[in-house]
Amino acid sequence: MKKIRIKLNGNLIFTLLVMLAMAVTIIVKETSRPAQTPDAIGYGSDTVKGEVVQILESGTVQLGSIEQEYQIAQVRILEGDFTDTLVTIDHGSYQILPRGFSLSAGERILVTVGQTPDGALRAYFIDYVRLTPLLVLFAMFVVGSILVSGWKGIQSLLSMGVSLLVIFYFIIPRILAGADPIWTSIVGSFIFLAITQYLVYGWTLKTQVALVAIVIAMTITGFLAVWFVNYTSLNGFGNESAMYLMQQGENLNIQNVLIASIIIGTLGVLDDLVISQASVVMELHTANPNMTFRERYRAAFHIGRDHIAATVNTLVLAYVGAGLMMFLLFSLNNPDYLLLLNINFIAEEIVRSLVGTLGLFSAVPITNLIASWAVDTPERVQKLCRIFGPLGASHDH
Repeated sequence: MKKIRIKLNGNLIFTLLVMLAMAVTIIVKETSRPAQTPDAIGYGSDTVKGEVVQILESGTVQLGSIEQEYQIAQVRILEGDFTDTLVTIDHGSYQILPRGFSLSAGERILVTVGQTPDGALRAYFIDYVRLTPLLVLFAMFVVGSILVSGWKGIQSLLSMGVSLLVIFYFIIPRILAGADPIWTSIVGSFIFLAITQYLVYGWTLKTQVALVAIVIAMTITGFLAVWFVNYTSLNGFGNESAMYLMQQGENLNIQNVLIASIIIGTLGVLDDLVISQASVVMELHTANPNMTFRERYRAAFHIGRDHIAATVNTLVLAYVGAGLMMFLLFSLNNPDYLLLLNINFIAEEIVRSLVGTLGLFSAVPITNLIASWAVDTPERVQKLCRIFGPLGASHDH
């Protein structure tokens, strides 16, 4: 019988170790998670899943100037202290609902169940159970990533998982425990950036160059964020979540949390831009090792200029798309848009996007400079590759 041998290279071993560490972290953290308190923000402990058994009554009701459909539904509780109990809920008689959102038999929903002093159960519709469609969408995302990118796609998914684990199990708990949000976000970001870069690109000169450039650009972004958040007198209360955070979190500096969010929010695009520029320089060197430093730098800069122009447009459209409802609301009153710029949460988004973009502007010349210096002479390339691994260009694989 022919034996099948699997070659375990360094990158595969590192990938397997990262997968094991992720699994252990999730198991340990989730098994040690304290029980949810009844007054928790979001869904409290009295919010449970239910299944609509039948629609008992439906019709239309006039709420102010809006006429809408209402339903009286019978729901079976699926979990908690009242499992299998049938309750009746009102859907639309007293609150305005989005158009086209009605209940149907067999549908799973979230309801809040409470017991009155006389022992009767009261249930209220909270939201729809969306887990199944979200899982379907995520499965399509995973399959699409693997089909298009193959092994790199798997490594990219693991990188995304590492980033989320560090954010939710290191950065957020440390900030809530009283650590400085800015330094915590910087340290945590460096941890997941280092792991994800080595996970996807391996121990290569390109990876080392990208990491150094990211750290420098991230530092510049941090200084800009601190300066302009203070210069524009932003206090971090532009988001309504800040009010709840101040009420429940002790000794939290909300302004520093805003700065940390700007740094973390910039990293996703910064990572993509820096690794692309490092790859361009390595490819240029591989294609023509006789290029001078100036020629290589200028060629890479021209490519980076196009990349960053597209990236800036992408960021602007992303922010405008996310705030479309807000812009529609303000436009109803024919406002003075220049005056609206002073509103806290609008100013926060402007500072967030512009500071992040300035960080991206700095990343292109920094990456080009470091990468072009690294491959400037054959002697330097050989010396650095002995220490930091192969170039990382496509010709190395």
